[in-house]
Amino acid sequence: MSLLTTTALFVLTAIAEIVGCYLPYLWLKDKAPAWVLLPAVLALLAFVWLLSLHPTASGRVYAAYGGVYVTTAIAWLWLVDGIRPSGWDIAGVALCLAGMGVIMVGAAQR
Repeated sequence: MSLLTTTALFVLTAIAEIVGCYLPYLWLKDKAPAWVLLPAVLALLAFVWLLSLHPTASGRVYAAYGGVYVTTAIAWLWLVDGIRPSGWDIAGVALCLAGMGVIMVGAAQR
C-alpha cells in the first residue's frame, strides 16, 4: 500500500471516528435531534471497518493512526467548530506527526 493510500485511509478513518463521536455530543448538548445517533452509529461502524483495512499490526496502526487523528481533530476544530488552532495546537500536531513518522519508519526497517 502506498504512502498516499495509507495516509488517505488514516484520514478517512479519523473523520469516521470524529463524526461518530461528534454527533452524539451534539445530541447530548441539546444541539441536535435524536435521529443524529443513527448516522453516528454508521460512522463508528465505518471507523471500525476502515481501521481493519490498515496494512500492518494493530498496535502499530493504532499508534501511527493517533498522529493523523490528532491532526484531523485540530482541522475539525477549525473547519467545523470555527475555532482557529493556536500555536500550541500546531506544535502538538507537529509532535504527534513526528512520533507517527518514527513509528512508521521503524516499521519499514523490519
